[in-house]
Amino acid sequence: MSSGEEAARYCFDLVREVDKDRFLAALFADDEKRPSLLALYAFDIELRRIRDLVSEPMLGEIRLQWWADALDRSFNGATGDHPVLEALAPALSSGAIGRTGPANLIEARRFDLYDDPMPSQNDLEGYLGDTSSALMQMAALTLIGKDADSCAEVSGLAGVAFGLTSLLRAMPLLRSRGQCFLPQDLLASHGMTVAHVLSGRWDGPMQAAVSDLVSLARRRLDEARSHVRKVPEAALPAFLPAALVPEYLRQLTRGSRNPLKITSDIGPVRRQWQLWRSARRKTF
Repeated sequence: MSSGEEAARYCFDLVREVDKDRFLAALFADDEKRPSLLALYAFDIELRRIRDLVSEPMLGEIRLQWWADALDRSFNGATGDHPVLEALAPALSSGAIGRTGPANLIEARRFDLYDDPMPSQNDLEGYLGDTSSALMQMAALTLIGKDADSCAEVSGLAGVAFGLTSLLRAMPLLRSRGQCFLPQDLLASHGMTVAHVLSGRWDGPMQAAVSDLVSLARRRLDEARSHVRKVPEAALPAFLPAALVPEYLRQLTRGSRNPLKITSDIGPVRRQWQLWRSARRKTF
């Protein structure tokens, strides 16, 4: 097996293991483009998991800086620093993905290294725009090149919907780290502080705050879907993960479960069926 094949296999296995939603959505992409798409998702995973691999934020900062420097070298033609960068090289060298998107993604992930609370809902949407939305737009660029410029608005909206849903599902993990992504202004409007979230108490005010964010995710998804005609069919796999948002949100608000302590999920068969149905209908 050549080094290029080994790099592609590394990305394939990593995304399949860590990010089932994007992995399954990528299976609907063109065979020729899929390796670069999976390499992009693997790049995001490598950044996201730095928090869990280091014992203190400064070590995370060093790792993020390494990725930033290695990315610069990749844009200048180097490919040997990491299997993810080697697999991503075709998309970088072709100009399909510019420097700005990956660099901004690295910068946004610095927030993940610390326990600072999310200040406001505007800050939360900005964070999601630089992470989930940016990744969605880069995925579209990987699939269809500059024609994906028409998808920017959809990426912004659908990325917020999917990213916010993912954060809500990740609340048990975030709490265990001492992190709170529920915005402080939203908590204050319901008479709460970050301490209420970290306590895991599932009472009326907390339910109302989470309900507000669930409504925001649904609203952003509806707004994105209203522009689905702007998405070329070949770019649709980049947006398919958003098709899972409604079912995840239903699970999140189901019955008396406490989403601060219990992670909401979808069974593998239903997940695959939902993605297949959306792909067949050319929507998300």
